[in-house]
Amino acid sequence: MPMIEKNGQKVWQVRNRNAQLLRWAGWFVGVIAFLWAWRFISDGTEWYYVWTAPEAAHDILTRAVPPKWSYINKLWGAIWDTVNIATLGTLFALIMAGPIAFLAARNTTPSKWVIRPIALLIIVASRSVNSLIWALLLVSIVGPGVLAGVVAISIRSIGFCAKLLYEAIEEIDEVQVEAIKATGARPWQVMIYGIVPQIMPSFAGIAVFRWDINIRESTVLGLVGAGGIGLQLNASLNILSWSQVSLILLVILFAVVISEWVSAKVRGAII
Repeated sequence: MPMIEKNGQKVWQVRNRNAQLLRWAGWFVGVIAFLWAWRFISDGTEWYYVWTAPEAAHDILTRAVPPKWSYINKLWGAIWDTVNIATLGTLFALIMAGPIAFLAARNTTPSKWVIRPIALLIIVASRSVNSLIWALLLVSIVGPGVLAGVVAISIRSIGFCAKLLYEAIEEIDEVQVEAIKATGARPWQVMIYGIVPQIMPSFAGIAVFRWDINIRESTVLGLVGAGGIGLQLNASLNILSWSQVSLILLVILFAVVISEWVSAKVRGAII
């Protein structure tokens, strides 16, 4: 922050001339980039639909309210499938994420140069693809239904759970591990009695947190045929039954609120 002379008095200036020019150059480049991006967005936009969007939204809202409450009986099975997809997907993911986390953690991996990079690659690959894309691929492989949804949720959740779990493993108290080793315990005994007890609270918290996320993700898997309440939502959208759509959205909201409440209670009990 340089000092300049003004009317014979010393005044502090935040930036000198070069810094100020550099700042304005950055703003100029940013504006040019924005205008360039806006040009491509504008060319690919049907502005007629944009200008008529308020009218279309009002029309849909008037047809969506009130919800078609008589349709609720057809949604119980679908929402139950959604909960099962999230629960089973989370369970299978945790079973697979545990070994991967131990292979990825620096203090438990058998090889830092071969096995650990492979484990980290699995974690990154799982987290880099959205569950909806996994479901779309799996529907093509195993066919539409709940199985595709469960496998998609499992694959997507492996990276999330393994990443948080291996970070918890790397943060354990090594003094307890050394104490177990000093008794002459074997490697598997060191893991069971020295490492696992320290990471169990983190493991439980990760499991509940991921289950809460998977409840939300499972609600849309049916849009690509992977089971759950998304199938009913897709069917209602296809026939433009907006009163059914509004009811389905309310059921999804209710399910998410309940899962959030259960997750908060369990995490509070663990912590």
